[in-house]
Amino acid sequence: MSTVTLIGSRLAEPGTEFVYHGEADGCAGCPYRSQCLNLSPDTKYRVTSVRENAQTLECAMHDGGVRAVEVEPVPVRANIPTKGAFAGSKASLQGPCPYVECPSHEYCEPDGVEFDEEYRIRKIVGDPPHDVCHLDRSLQLVELEAND
Repeated sequence: MSTVTLIGSRLAEPGTEFVYHGEADGCAGCPYRSQCLNLSPDTKYRVTSVRENAQTLECAMHDGGVRAVEVEPVPVRANIPTKGAFAGSKASLQGPCPYVECPSHEYCEPDGVEFDEEYRIRKIVGDPPHDVCHLDRSLQLVELEAND
């Protein structure tokens, strides 16, 4: 389900994905707060369309101003423990990983997913992109359902 919100005009392109982190200090006193701060914090979104004929509004946080767009929450790919990993089950991330050069790092610490939360597995993608986990973890690459 789409939500209309305001985002930085430089990000206002269909297909752009971002994680909404909540209110910034510069948002205090802004007349457009209710249109900007209407998303769920720490959730990943994709711009589905840019509102036609919408003006660019001034913004203290975005130097190019903000534009009205439609967004939808998107599923997030993540590495989770192999044990008990199947579509429909719930899982959480294994924990932080210091190996930032590993090809799986972006899936072990994905944007829009918190370590202390459980998420429903939408589908099993397969084996993670790494050959060896340096933390000796048995992991499965999955797609987690989007938060609503």
